[in-house]
Amino acid sequence: MLSLKNLAFLAVFSVTASSISAQAPSTAPVSNPPATPSEIQEHIQHVTSGLMPAIVLRDDPHQAHKLSEQMAAMHVTGVSIAVIHQGAIEWAQGFGSATQGGPPVTADTLFQAGSISKPVATMAALRLVEQGRLSLDADVNTILKSWKLPAAAVAQGKPVTLRELLTHTGGTTVHGFPGYAADAPVPTLVQVLDGEKPANTPAIRIEAMPGSKWNYSGGGFTIMQEMVIDVTNEPFPKLLQDTVLTPIGMTHSTYQQPLPADRKVLAATPYDHEGKPIPGGAHTYPEMAAAGLWTTPSDIARYAIEVETSLEGKSNHVLSQAMTRQMLTAGMGNWGLGLEIGGSASNPYFSHGGVNEGFESIFLAYERGGEGAVVMTNAQGGSAIAEEIMRSIAAEYNWPDDHPTVKTAISVDPKMLADYVGSFELAPNFNLDITVDDGHLFGQATGQGKLRLYAESSTKFFPLEIDATIEFVRDDQGKVSKMILHQGGHDVSAPKK
Repeated sequence: MLSLKNLAFLAVFSVTASSISAQAPSTAPVSNPPATPSEIQEHIQHVTSGLMPAIVLRDDPHQAHKLSEQMAAMHVTGVSIAVIHQGAIEWAQGFGSATQGGPPVTADTLFQAGSISKPVATMAALRLVEQGRLSLDADVNTILKSWKLPAAAVAQGKPVTLRELLTHTGGTTVHGFPGYAADAPVPTLVQVLDGEKPANTPAIRIEAMPGSKWNYSGGGFTIMQEMVIDVTNEPFPKLLQDTVLTPIGMTHSTYQQPLPADRKVLAATPYDHEGKPIPGGAHTYPEMAAAGLWTTPSDIARYAIEVETSLEGKSNHVLSQAMTRQMLTAGMGNWGLGLEIGGSASNPYFSHGGVNEGFESIFLAYERGGEGAVVMTNAQGGSAIAEEIMRSIAAEYNWPDDHPTVKTAISVDPKMLADYVGSFELAPNFNLDITVDDGHLFGQATGQGKLRLYAESSTKFFPLEIDATIEFVRDDQGKVSKMILHQGGHDVSAPKK
């Protein structure tokens, strides 16, 4: 469930489709007449034939690709898309197969949302804040009952708050969670928090002074999950169903882990980056707030529409207008409460990515104007095609953001490339392996596909699929000792192993 934009390097098909046209509430902004069926089909055709990488090479005549071609090339079995236009879901459609050789992806096919679980879960926590049952700025330990966050010298006596957990500034550990295979024992939430077996991640602890820096932490959202359970005494899936999913109309969604048997017939099968099924199928995530949501693009689009209309004070099924504004106020690292904030000051958007084992997705929606989209895939590495689809949607619907960057590649002496070969540690258990093949440099992140790297200088390289730059750094002896990943406004230093 890693954050797509913050650690994703970090990612001929017979296209069968099932579409829906869903209407938004009557309060949704409408500036033009709704598109006709033929106009919608034209939009779909343009989107599915105009996929673009994050970076395009100057004077490259083959910049755009077809969805079917990219799905085949990237080993992506299924894709599902929902597009929001003028405050409504204009179209939602599936492509490819939910299971190889099985039924097609439809608009109702269920996918694991990965970290997109976080902003939806955040709504429940903020609702409790508005009810006076939680506080954004109190010490979390004054609320936690079943478990307490241990003190740490590095915190310098400063308490961790819910606001900090939701903005990834609490100084807490554990970036993401791998989940538990079908045949593996599943830990309790407290065992996850303490890193006790059968938990497969370290204990969630304080590693930096709260409020001192931005650092993406799924662990922080797991603490939030325990807080919500402690103050309501309700199972997390039921609480989310009653307070968020049902009021918004997310009728296909659930936080139940594992997925109930009666819903499995609607679920996509997860695949790895080579197109091989994940052994045992979908993993189980007891870290529900961080990674446990099963959903569809249409349901995430309904969440986005609710945020857009709630911000206008027109549809406040979960949060007030004032709380929604707080949620969308960018702070450190350009993050609001549970959401990444982008775009311009005059036309901001909110977004989040999601990566679970064999599922990768992304959504983006504008605060004003009722525009946005959701793309979900059942493939490890599916984030790369999801980003390409988003850029195609941005071009088709005239979004001001999410367009490719044009760069110029230069030639580098192949002998120099050999100095860069090796493994670089971006995070614990997450490496970027650099290799040379046929005179070209390639990078492959843990659990992801291999990407060719193009030179913009003798020390800086970039892939086409992701808007990121890799800079190699030499030590005093002239040996390559580390690399720096420049991505999304963040610089991550990775020592050579």
